[in-house]
Amino acid sequence: MLTLTNTRLHVPNRAERPNLIVMMKGTLQMRIYQWWLSLVVAVFLGLVQSSVYPQQATSQAHSEAVAAARQVMDDFMTTFNARDEKAWAETFHYPHIRIASGEVSVADSAEAIMTEMDFARFAEMTGWHHSAWDSIQVVQAGRDKVHFSVEFTRFDEDGEPLRTYQSLYVVTKRGDRWGVQARSSFAP
Repeated sequence: MLTLTNTRLHVPNRAERPNLIVMMKGTLQMRIYQWWLSLVVAVFLGLVQSSVYPQQATSQAHSEAVAAARQVMDDFMTTFNARDEKAWAETFHYPHIRIASGEVSVADSAEAIMTEMDFARFAEMTGWHHSAWDSIQVVQAGRDKVHFSVEFTRFDEDGEPLRTYQSLYVVTKRGDRWGVQARSSFAP
């Protein structure tokens, strides 16, 4: 809050402002934060629910949805490893949200995803050659949305592991097509 003290205007510095306000600089960021918070709550409730009622997370009623969403996950990894930007971008729904490295990014189109991801530069900077899913677990599943808790490893050209990361993926069905709608990852 701005205050007038002894005819001088006092503008609070960052330390004097609540962290939440510093993070939320606009309406879009607030909506993304609200969506992210909803995702975290939903995943937490899903973990609790799946531990109490494990049959719900993988019930027969959702087996087709889970199979279709899982195929998207496999396509995501296959096209990523093939360094096929166009095919990889087709595994997403837009807008696509990624939460990683302390930032929230929103890609509004396949072109935006392809512009952001430079496979050659990524490989050069990290020593990456390919990645593989170590585990993919269904946390929640519905007719048109599946939440996956995943772990994956990045490997170098000799097949030696570079790093292993845990992530959450939200795969949704829009129209008749499934795609990765959001990712929250501990990977940079």
